[in-house]
Amino acid sequence: MDERVNTYVTQTLPGTLAEASSLIRARALSPVELTQALIARTDALDPLVNAFITRTRELALGQAREAEREIAAGKVRGPLHGIPIGLKDIYETAGIRTTGHSKAFEHHVPREDAAAWARLREAGGVLMGKLATHELAHGGPSFDLPWLPARNPWNPAHYVAGSSSGSAAALAGGFVLGALGSDTGGSIRGPSSLAGLCGLKPTFGMVSRAGVIPNAFSLDHCGPMARTAEDCALLMNAIAGYDARDAGSVRAAPRDFCAHLRDDLKGLRIGVVRHFWERDVPVNAELAAATEEALRVLRGLGARVEDTAMRPVRDYYDAWNLIEEPETFSIHRDKLTTRPHDFGTVFLERTLLALLIESADYVRAQQARARFIGEMQSLHEKYDVLLTAGAGPAPPLSNNLAVWPGPNVFSPFALLGVPALVCCAGFSANGLPMSIQLVGRPFEDAQLLGVAHAFERATGYWMRRAPLENFVASAPLTPIRPRAVVMDTSALDARLLARCTQAAAHAGVPVSEPQLAVLCSNAPQLLEMVARVRASVDGWHEPAVVFSRYNS
Repeated sequence: MDERVNTYVTQTLPGTLAEASSLIRARALSPVELTQALIARTDALDPLVNAFITRTRELALGQAREAEREIAAGKVRGPLHGIPIGLKDIYETAGIRTTGHSKAFEHHVPREDAAAWARLREAGGVLMGKLATHELAHGGPSFDLPWLPARNPWNPAHYVAGSSSGSAAALAGGFVLGALGSDTGGSIRGPSSLAGLCGLKPTFGMVSRAGVIPNAFSLDHCGPMARTAEDCALLMNAIAGYDARDAGSVRAAPRDFCAHLRDDLKGLRIGVVRHFWERDVPVNAELAAATEEALRVLRGLGARVEDTAMRPVRDYYDAWNLIEEPETFSIHRDKLTTRPHDFGTVFLERTLLALLIESADYVRAQQARARFIGEMQSLHEKYDVLLTAGAGPAPPLSNNLAVWPGPNVFSPFALLGVPALVCCAGFSANGLPMSIQLVGRPFEDAQLLGVAHAFERATGYWMRRAPLENFVASAPLTPIRPRAVVMDTSALDARLLARCTQAAAHAGVPVSEPQLAVLCSNAPQLLEMVARVRASVDGWHEPAVVFSRYNS
């Protein structure tokens, strides 16, 4: 490699996927040397952030060599040919363990590839390894699992959110140029926000979930994470498309997600859902100021920006919980009843809430969801894009970040199934990223990426790199111990304790006294959610079990 390219891949963080792709196709950058450089960088720096669960060094080098031979022979598969990527460790990989960051799946070695990874592999992607997540993409950072939580490359003492935590850490750390995450209630958008990335939760059904360990069948979305919207568009071109193996997959017309990348926003109508971050889930002053500055930039690009309103976040979050927890429990019920000791405390605290949710209340939540989806029609007609604050700056990593409940501005749009992304909107006084969230109409993911692209080009925030190298010589971080759960059930309400005990026995789940105490302590808030959802819809309303109205 010439000195310019050598500096590009070894002395600074790797650039964008698009930049690397252009260099590779121009024969100015070798896929093998790029992969070797990123392997060396990961060897040196990943111990600071714990992005990887399983490294695939030899496979990556073999795929890079194959890509180099094919490109030299003029057989270029496309923009992802020779590009190093990572997969959240819920994407199954044939012959490579897929753990879900859980002891319950520690030795799980799939026979087939997840559909999205198979498409990336066929596009010439180079697999660097499997990336950390919150346990089975559910809950929060846990310190009682076989692997430690991922940390934030902008400052390893800080949180990188979840559940696609390793994907964000690997990208911001400069170990991969693209990654796949999943988003059930913000699990792509939260980590992308705190790591200064672009992350897209596509329209429900746009990307196949076949071969991905599920969290909640009717809420899960698979999608791309990268440094920029353009990079996400390139990844979407490879992974989007109908797949008969995924019951939620839709027969959308083929589309080029790069076709709507733009530099101005003339004629664009943006509705600002200001109450989401000012009243419903108030954000800190720095994020609020960054969001206001983002609105100023968008106006300067030609967009017409005005305030609008949706339901309070609480309405969406109530329904989301009554759908997500029962679906997660049903997916893992066999292991929960026979091997509960193989799950971490945080996962159990969240999932055991399902024991108190009746089947009729799950259906009511799906009925409420259908009503919420219908209410969006008028907003979609009036605005091309909706905007909310995103997240950031990242708090210090600790063992008390997984407190339930945790309403956020991301879960409403997972419930609604519409495309939503975050992109970097600036940095806090201590140098940590913050984001805005953009939301589009169903199947207008490409337009959403185009808006983000224009914003990124106008601000240049995406060009800033996490200073991970600066922490190499720092004092070792103090290990964080698992959160102690010591609660006395004798002090709890007797009727509530009896109800929780009976629910666990009926489901066949052996719960310890501390777990039972946590369930009882969370039960009042859960039952308030149940009561609100019951009162919000009648029994005749059609539930949202499919998104047929979104098919195109």
